[in-house]
Amino acid sequence: MTSADFTEAERPGPGEVTATVIVAAPAGRVFAALTDWARQGEWIPFTTVRVLEGDGGEGSQIEAVTQVGPAVVRDLMRVVKIDPPFEVRVVHYGKVLRGPGVLRCTQLGTDRTQVVWHEWFHLPAGSAGRFAWPLLWPGSKAGLTTALRRFARQVESGGLA
Repeated sequence: MTSADFTEAERPGPGEVTATVIVAAPAGRVFAALTDWARQGEWIPFTTVRVLEGDGGEGSQIEAVTQVGPAVVRDLMRVVKIDPPFEVRVVHYGKVLRGPGVLRCTQLGTDRTQVVWHEWFHLPAGSAGRFAWPLLWPGSKAGLTTALRRFARQVESGGLA
């Protein structure tokens, strides 16, 4: 990937999706669980995540492979900012998934944290992609929300972090 390709991937795309959950745990514990890359597959359905390069912090390259039956999507990301226990920013730079994303933790009290997962994907196929996005958006939103709810349950039960 050239630096020009990465610069293009850093720009927000029109495929915007956000999910939010409240976790009954302190922000430090929640953030540690969110950034435990190798364990994300425990709460993101059909997905295996691994660090390709680095220690999981800024500059690290992450791969998430989602497989449902014969369909496989390989998501390549670079961690571009990490500010524990508040925020981690990534840029998706794969062939299919491209664009910035952010996970934010906001402490709401001693044992409550709001997690917001926000993505701005580039849409493939030009105007056809823009036309299809309103049809695809509900599924994307439902998928992120389901993953975050599973994440919350696992953190609250002590299964993560």
